[in-house]
Amino acid sequence: MTIRVLLADDQEAIRSAFRMVIDAQPDMSVIAEAADGHSALSQARQIEPDVILADIRMPGMDGLELTSALAGPDIEKPMKVVVVTTFDLDSYVYAALRGGACGFLLKRSGPTLMVEAIRAAVAGDSLISPQVTVRLLRHLREGATAGPALTSLTDRELEVTRLVAQGLSNSEIAQALFISAGTAKNHLANIQQKLRVRNRVEVAGWAWSQGIASAR
Repeated sequence: MTIRVLLADDQEAIRSAFRMVIDAQPDMSVIAEAADGHSALSQARQIEPDVILADIRMPGMDGLELTSALAGPDIEKPMKVVVVTTFDLDSYVYAALRGGACGFLLKRSGPTLMVEAIRAAVAGDSLISPQVTVRLLRHLREGATAGPALTSLTDRELEVTRLVAQGLSNSEIAQALFISAGTAKNHLANIQQKLRVRNRVEVAGWAWSQGIASAR
């Protein structure tokens, strides 16, 4: 299967560089480009790409508004949006994740991480630039409320939660626990529902707040 990607960035040079990297992958292809948020929104709804790479600062509609419009909590059929930006601001990270983004990358993170983020999005995982992850988890831990008790999760769900907090993908969790990737994904969905969180980053934050993130 070829992963179909839409690029949304107001800088032509950036789009060209991203296209070169993505089209060089055997399982990916850029099928559309947009220089502003409104164009990206229109094209995404028309051609339904597998993944949208969205810059934040674009004319008309910015990448955060675009993310909410395509992947927000009220969207019946949310799309996979990976936010890619130059600006390492906590407010952007939180807004992107609340808006339904399944990845948040800094452009300086490099092409390898971008390719991994696209594949992770298609697999139902999330990927965040390492430069952002530690700080984000620290903030989640410091600002965490008591939240659901540990007893709300089964022993297997606790195992999955610990591995999520250690940064493992669904496929890596499956290998570690000798289960299928689909089963790992189902466990994560149950965990998110019980903890009342929307993504694996918030699951990790909860694990850190409970002091179980590094437990083996």
